[in-house]
Amino acid sequence: MLNSLTTDSQADRTLLLVDDDEAFVKRLARAMEKRGFLPETAQSVAAGRGIALSRPPACAVVDLRLEDGSGLDVVEALRERRPDCRIVVLTGYGAIATAVAAVKIGATDYLAKPADADDVTNALLSRTNTRPPAPKNPMSADRVRWEHIQRIYELCDCNVSETARRLTMHRRTLQRILAKRSPV
Repeated sequence: MLNSLTTDSQADRTLLLVDDDEAFVKRLARAMEKRGFLPETAQSVAAGRGIALSRPPACAVVDLRLEDGSGLDVVEALRERRPDCRIVVLTGYGAIATAVAAVKIGATDYLAKPADADDVTNALLSRTNTRPPAPKNPMSADRVRWEHIQRIYELCDCNVSETARRLTMHRRTLQRILAKRSPV
């Protein structure tokens, strides 16, 4: 995969990975390093912005939702300091509105988690405007529903009653859903 990078200069292989899931970001950094990138990691918006402003990389992978704010703030900082930066936004809560917002402020691509290193590499190195292929294993309707419920639950600060009210669902039904494992 080293040959697929555009140039031989060290600066063109720099990669910023911003995600608050420490285990995920470490695994992705190792995988991307094997693919010829020089990864640097951050686990917050503040740390990501700091790296983006002081040492803007050629490529970046940014999680949309971080504990201290939105990954879109990091995307904006990257665009400000390095307009040619290839940026992929990752999220576990894929939605059309957030994908549009990410692309409008300068993201090159938008991937839903779980995305593997091959997906990320392909998105970073893609230079064409062709449509991506349909996913081989799309999420089931049950999984999409479960993800939506989890997102609303988190937005309500894990308040079951408020979440049930927003979802127009009985509180006990919601509690049963939350107690189950995620569908595949």
